Amino acid sequence: MAASLRVPRKLCSFLFFYVLFLTLVPQVILGFITYSREELLNIRSASTHHQYDQEYVFRDADPVFCLTNRTTEWILCSDPKKRLRKRGKRGGLLVRLRRRAQRAPLPSILLANVQSLDNKVDEIRARVAFQRDIRDCNVLCFTETWLTGETLSEADQDVLLPGRLNNFFARFEDNTVPLTRPATKTCGLSFTAAEVSKTFKRVNPRKAAGPDGIPSRALRACADQLAGVFTDIFNQSLYQSAVPTCFKRATIVPVPKKAKVTELNDYRPVALTSVIMKCFERLVKDHITSTLPDTLDPLQFAYRPNRSTDDAISTTLHTALTHLDKRNTYVRMLFIDYSSAFNTIVPSKLVIKLETLGLDPALCNWVLDFLTGRPQVVRVGNNISSPLILNTGAPQGCVLSPLLYSLFTHDCVATHASNSIIKFADDTTVVGLITNIDETAYREEVRALGVWCQENNLTLNVNKTKEMIVDFRKQQREHPPIHIDGTVVERVASFKFLGIHITDKLNWSTHTDSIVKKAQQRLFNLRRLKKFGLSPKALTNFYRCTIESILAGCITAWYGNCTALNRKALQRVVRSAQRITGGKLPALQDTYTTRCHRKAIKIIKDINHPSHCLFTPLSSRRRGQYRCIKAGTERLKNSFYLKAIRLLNSHH
Repeated sequence: MAASLRVPRKLCSFLFFYVLFLTLVPQVILGFITYSREELLNIRSASTHHQYDQEYVFRDADPVFCLTNRTTEWILCSDPKKRLRKRGKRGGLLVRLRRRAQRAPLPSILLANVQSLDNKVDEIRARVAFQRDIRDCNVLCFTETWLTGETLSEADQDVLLPGRLNNFFARFEDNTVPLTRPATKTCGLSFTAAEVSKTFKRVNPRKAAGPDGIPSRALRACADQLAGVFTDIFNQSLYQSAVPTCFKRATIVPVPKKAKVTELNDYRPVALTSVIMKCFERLVKDHITSTLPDTLDPLQFAYRPNRSTDDAISTTLHTALTHLDKRNTYVRMLFIDYSSAFNTIVPSKLVIKLETLGLDPALCNWVLDFLTGRPQVVRVGNNISSPLILNTGAPQGCVLSPLLYSLFTHDCVATHASNSIIKFADDTTVVGLITNIDETAYREEVRALGVWCQENNLTLNVNKTKEMIVDFRKQQREHPPIHIDGTVVERVASFKFLGIHITDKLNWSTHTDSIVKKAQQRLFNLRRLKKFGLSPKALTNFYRCTIESILAGCITAWYGNCTALNRKALQRVVRSAQRITGGKLPALQDTYTTRCHRKAIKIIKDINHPSHCLFTPLSSRRRGQYRCIKAGTERLKNSFYLKAIRLLNSHH
């Protein structure tokens, strides 16, 4: 009996000490576990697996975390005397932490967080740098929507709008049978695979795909592989004087002419055509340009190399100022406006003019086929109209259309020596130089222009056609108005000619006030971009693209005759932009001088420029010097050509 009782006693004693061991020994062992913050940060380079210097003390059943002022780490603390009492904003947080049971994080978790700290910081730094680069690169893209409010209105979402626009754009269609092409010899023009491949590689990869869906990026990337196939197609098209219908398809995207659209005429029809056909047109255009003489229509300043709106404006002003420098003279300027000039071109009449200029008859037939039988649809948003077949006009957006229009109007020239017809695309200006109140030649010129428009199917918009009279005589008389088709042409004191405001006094206060107001609106956008944290380089690029382009637009034509007050107002905008960007910006006076000198050098090198004759070199003893033009007034003296000659002479 006694022996049987001893065994349970021993077992009970063993269990008692075993439980006591499991309860006390882990706490004693954990009491010796200590580690510091520095050792955690350097744990990767430590020779031992773990080193502990700081001691965790478990005295209470509910330990809590206390935040000290000396370090930024959390220290396990249960002694009320050692707890740091907090007041203020963080007092409530600490009270809630004390009331809630917390457990010390495992050393492995702390170790993992410390080891991954460098990687996390590197990742954050890379993300921030990437986002900053993307923001700087795309800043000009999203600010364009701030500069122009041209967005589709609710009316544009109408399902019937594409059909109405398509019928409106095709209103000049005469519904007649296209001209039958006469039988001619085959076209001698052909292209090589190298020429086609070079043209494909020049394609802008950002251009939208045409109705065929072939992206320009793919055409450029596979230029060498596709050149052989399309060379055969292009040459066969020229041989047969026919263009495939799939190449002639066009999707019209209506672009608003102004911010607020009120009628269908406020949309400009821009054709989205095949990228392949654009490359084909570019090859044909280069051939036609090389065939035509360089002296053809010298007063057409559009679509030609080394020509711009500056040249058209400077030529117009110099013609007027030179005549006004004489006694008993004045100038009448008639600014012609056509109704959809590109859409009213008659292909049959164009072909006759091309043959007169000496182009290959087979190539003329190819142009005729290119302009006739063109399927056209209008797309507004997701709505697409039904197709229409057009046989009149040249689609805006094609490569050949500007050249064909300039050739179509090349015979629109002045018939009297006292008149000039200056053209920039479809913007036509008749400058009549009147002497001794004799307006016979000027009125005959206007009448002849009206007859020419009727013969060539061009419609004059008399309501938008304006006339301005520049007369500096002391004793002025009443000027009788001009009539076109029985309608009186409105006389204005100021007109916006190719982007600048010309007044009948030939002063530039109206123009400078307009561009200063517009530039100040862009300064608001520049300030907003600076608040976004853009780099000074990005801000400077934004200034050059959106503000300087406004202030210095056609500056060579008008800045020389600005008053000191006008120049101060312009420079004030530049200084404001300079304070925002934080970098030095060029003064407008320096920009004007640089551009005048650069423009003069280009005119001297271009012997076909209409103003090349104004730069007459002096004798060989004074090489690099040019003969100065006599001027009796300050207006003529400060004009572009006289200023450019003085700059050239001062640089030698």
